[in-house]
Order: sequence, then C-alpha cells, then structure tokens
Amino acid sequence: MKLLEGKTAVIYGATGNIGRATAKAFAREGSMVFLAGRTLETLQSLAEEIRGEGGLAEASRVDALDPSSVEEHLLKVAAKSGRLDISYNLISTSVAMGSRLTGLTLAQFDSAAFARTRSCFITSTAAARAMEKQRRGVILGITANNGRLPVQDTGGFSVGNSAIEAFLKQLAMEVGPQGVRVVCLRTGATPESPVLQAVYSRLAEVRGTTKEKVEMDEAQHTALKRSPRIAEVANAAVIIASDYASAITATPVNASCGDMVD
Repeated sequence: MKLLEGKTAVIYGATGNIGRATAKAFAREGSMVFLAGRTLETLQSLAEEIRGEGGLAEASRVDALDPSSVEEHLLKVAAKSGRLDISYNLISTSVAMGSRLTGLTLAQFDSAAFARTRSCFITSTAAARAMEKQRRGVILGITANNGRLPVQDTGGFSVGNSAIEAFLKQLAMEVGPQGVRVVCLRTGATPESPVLQAVYSRLAEVRGTTKEKVEMDEAQHTALKRSPRIAEVANAAVIIASDYASAITATPVNASCGDMVD
C-alpha cells in the first residue's frame, strides 16, 4: 500500500527544486498531483515526466498571489477528483539574501517578507474552506531555520518565515476541530539549491578554498554532520501528508539534519 494512495494533492510552486521533488514523491506514493504555477510549459513538462513514470499529474497556470485564480483552480480540481486531501504551498519570491534590513527598500522588504506570507494565506485558507466541508485534509507550508532563530543579513527572509509559521499555527487551531491538519516543514540548507551553490561559490572565493570544502564546513554544525538533500525534504513531506502522521498538526517539523535542535 502506497502512503498517499488515492489522495489528491495541489502543489503550488511545483517546478522549483523542492516542488519538483515533492510532486514526484507524492505521485510515486499514489497521489493524483495537480501542479500549479505561473509557467505552464514548465509545469506541463513536469506533468509529462510524472506520467511517464506511471504517476498521475495535471498542470495548470495558477497565480498563487491571486485569490480568484486559486479559487478557480480548486473548483477545477474538485470537478476532476471530487476531493482535496493535500495543499502544499512551495512558491518562492525574491528573498534579498545577503542584505541588511536597513539597506532594503520597502518594496524589497515586502517581497521578501510578505509576498510568500500572502500567498500562503490565500492558498491555505482556500484549501481549508474546502477541507472543512470534507472534514479531512492536510495543509502544508515550508520555511527555513531562520523562521525560528533570526540570521543576520537575510533581508526580510527570516521575517517572512516567522510570519508563515505563526499563521499556519493559528490556522491549525481554527480548522483542527473539522479534522484538518496544518503543518509547516522547516528545512536547513539544501546544497542542490542553485542559490545556495552561488553562496558557496562566493564564500569559497573569500576563504580561498573550494566550493566543496565550504559545503563540508557549513554542514559540520549539524547533528548529522551533513546537510539535508532535497529528496529527503520531499520524503518528509510525504510522511507528514500521510495518515501515518495523523496526530501531527499546529507545529513545524524539523528536517534540517539537526542544524537546529528544537
């Protein structure tokens, strides 16, 4: 029996690094996956790849910052599948990494701190309304370790992660009585990320060493002495979304290899 057999999942931001891995992992475990994002061609390519591997996937252009776009898409999902079991917001926005708050314009801060928060609100509350009628469902969000402990020079990224975690906890308390779970997956640095690879390259230049050495050094403060891989983050989402995690809600789940100890 697959962990998500017969379930229906909507993934926003499905063509990002973690989004792709999660979509494929959900499909592998038996879920019908509705891929949502702004670039239809890329989404369709991923859907074809999933179907080629024996999974079920459909792609739609959805603006996760537009309530009407999100609601219209969910109506199509309901018409196609008759249910909504999992909603996962993985959209990314400009994060202004390497910037101090005092050096940001209001527009830069708003994009880094609140665009993702607004999107999480739009998609999660829309999903919650549908799930409350069903009296079941799982809403997922994603943040980073700096959502709990701020890190200097991360612009508004830390602020945004903290806001998302606070929002998801409150939502969990409101929809829990209707059988809906809300969980935040909190990750550490995933080395496959192009953004992180660029950071490692810059650090390597500053330190006069190699990018590989920087990656190894950065991982030494984790409990496992390594960084989480994107596939591991995707697999953690599978478990959280499954019935095996039916008692988990209103909390971040730490998938950082012990980069942070809760």
